[in-house]
Amino acid sequence: MKLNGSDIICEVLLEQGVDTVFGYPGGAVLNIYDALYKYSDKITHILTAHEQGASHAADGYARSTGKTGVVIATSGPGATNLVTGIATAMMDSVPMVAITGNVATPALGKDSFQEVDITGITMPITKHNFLVRDITTLAPILRKAFLIARSGRPGPVLVDVPKDISAAVTEFTHEPPKENVRVQADNDAIAKAVRLINNAKRPMIYAGGGVISANASKQLVALAEKADIPVSCSLMGMGGFPNDHRLYCGLIGMHGDYGSAMATGNCDLMVVVGARFSDRVAGDAKAFAKDAKIIHIDIDAAEFDKNVMVDLTIRGSADAVLSKLARNVDNADHSDWVNQIADWSSQKKCSQQDGDNVTPENIFDELNKIMRPQDIICTDVGQHQMWAAQMYDFKQPRTFISSGGLGTMGYGMGASIGSQVGNPDKRVVLITGDGSFHMNLNELTTLASYNLPVVVLVMNNQVLGMVRQWQKLFYGNRFSHTDPCRKTDFVKLAQAFGVTGMRITKSSEVSEVLSAALAKNGPVVVDCRISKDMNALPMIPPGAGADKIITEMN
Repeated sequence: MKLNGSDIICEVLLEQGVDTVFGYPGGAVLNIYDALYKYSDKITHILTAHEQGASHAADGYARSTGKTGVVIATSGPGATNLVTGIATAMMDSVPMVAITGNVATPALGKDSFQEVDITGITMPITKHNFLVRDITTLAPILRKAFLIARSGRPGPVLVDVPKDISAAVTEFTHEPPKENVRVQADNDAIAKAVRLINNAKRPMIYAGGGVISANASKQLVALAEKADIPVSCSLMGMGGFPNDHRLYCGLIGMHGDYGSAMATGNCDLMVVVGARFSDRVAGDAKAFAKDAKIIHIDIDAAEFDKNVMVDLTIRGSADAVLSKLARNVDNADHSDWVNQIADWSSQKKCSQQDGDNVTPENIFDELNKIMRPQDIICTDVGQHQMWAAQMYDFKQPRTFISSGGLGTMGYGMGASIGSQVGNPDKRVVLITGDGSFHMNLNELTTLASYNLPVVVLVMNNQVLGMVRQWQKLFYGNRFSHTDPCRKTDFVKLAQAFGVTGMRITKSSEVSEVLSAALAKNGPVVVDCRISKDMNALPMIPPGAGADKIITEMN
């Protein structure tokens, strides 16, 4: 059958199982939006307040559902407004397809109105990108984009569609989606790993976001239980191993658990799964797990020996590799080692109780009581992000949605929209700080327009908390521009957007207000007033080893 380019885009989206897209219309994508009008019974379009919000929403949708997120934007500033969201998805290996419009092909390269070379701009921050110059290649390119986005190490792909291509007509034939490309792990490497695990006396697992991307959480638990290996998770790996499991020893890295830090320094074997030894985990790469043999399991061979030199590499999907290891390792008992880590953890609990003033512990203690295991926590970036990773009891994968690699302030509003749209049967709570919240608070209008029951919990210390904490530690308390003195009343702001506003000013109000907020069948903003002197601890200074961990500060 003959279809125009815009109808072809919608048909390929349906082929790929896409029923939801996020975006913002404009001149170069008017043809595509006209097609979306015709396909509105099959494809839901969520209109955000800004293209960056749409890109973060597609990202949050992808992380929380395991599907490929889709975002659509017009040419020029519409396309460039996606850049931060695309880079965020790239750093955290999130499958996303961005479809941008552009000026008609005869006008390309002539500095036409709202023209930008978006494929050139995004080349370093996408797995691949395409400029469609021939209508006959549109469907194959879109299909290839989805396959690239979800195969191997996932990531974002951009397809730039000039306006005349979206209007041109060609023959179209339906095709089923191609299967993801699977990498088969080397059996000799598996056998070597089994021997190392069986011979270890003090093993530990460092689990990253690749465990969640590969849907390998059950396999991770199976290996850990059979070989009795304690597990630490990176920020991106939170939820990949249940936090209430006896073998869980906490967040690993700069703001990780003290027991996890000590285990890293004292283990004799570290099994690293779907992680990349980020500088926020391995601050001093040469000293990281220096007395241990290291096995690195990853889908992306480019990560091997990039940051930390290891003893054995296994390239393959985490679910398949962990399954083989779990089947072949011996049953083991490392209870003395597990108890030692638990003892280390108990020695350095960083409590910051403050009378009847609200503390992060008050908030997360209550959330742990009233949230269900399947409910979703989204965050922005800063102290509140670390508190969420440290204090919330994540029990299931895809329930912690946060910008890890790029550290994108303002990410959380869009991500919470995408998470709620993709998971209407779950409650979504956005943990944010006043600094991050100010960056994309315009998306409150999206929450209100679609009546999405997201609870936005603003940890409002009225400073840029994480940067200020670094200024305390490393810059002699010179608080340069981290006290913005903003006068925003978040309750009135929420009401102006048509959102319920609430406030918590003391710890005795936490339970009642959070329960009331979660009982609302609509969006809520909770202004939670905390002290500007609350710190995110423990903390290992940048570039330092676990022996330099800071557990107390004024």
